[in-house]
Amino acid sequence: MPAQVVASHHLLIVDDDALILAFVASVLTCAGYHVTQADSGETALSLALENPPDLALLDVAMPGMSGIELARRLQEETTTPVMFLSAHGEIDIVKDATALGAVGYLVKPVEATQIVPAVEAALARAEDIKRLRRTEANLTTALAAGRETSMAVGLLMTRFQTDRETAFEVLRDFARSRRRKINEVADELLKAEETLNAFRSAFLEHARSR
Repeated sequence: MPAQVVASHHLLIVDDDALILAFVASVLTCAGYHVTQADSGETALSLALENPPDLALLDVAMPGMSGIELARRLQEETTTPVMFLSAHGEIDIVKDATALGAVGYLVKPVEATQIVPAVEAALARAEDIKRLRRTEANLTTALAAGRETSMAVGLLMTRFQTDRETAFEVLRDFARSRRRKINEVADELLKAEETLNAFRSAFLEHARSR
């Protein structure tokens, strides 16, 4: 049995083989993980939706909902990363499952000494992916904010017949004086211009109808 490790991660283990399920759960519980067990894909999905785990260990071949289908559902309905428990003949299937976001796999028969290192590696991989997604989300937000600011600067340049540098400085100083983020002020300016244009169109339409 592996030595105790400092671990507070919540793991969901899914296998229709009661002996393998109990064995893997015992190893990981002794290692300090919080473990939830399920003997079917349907039960596992219900448990994951109720209390999403940090990592799900899925048997590939199970009656009813297979591990591959369960992984697909977990990707669609939760953010749970998955790794697979597979027999030798299922390795090609598991490799194909990387497209579903699998972060690792263990080959049966599983040795006790292999389980914790594989789980730790999978958790680390999952954290790397999560960090990358956060970075991408932040970059997307920053790019959107940059577009709003650029459009607002262009609007000020046109409206007040000034150069880009002056327009940006005025926008920045205006935001600072109100302790606001420049992209928030830029967004409000663009929305105000859009509203003003809508009123202009309404007045023109009203004048034509008279």
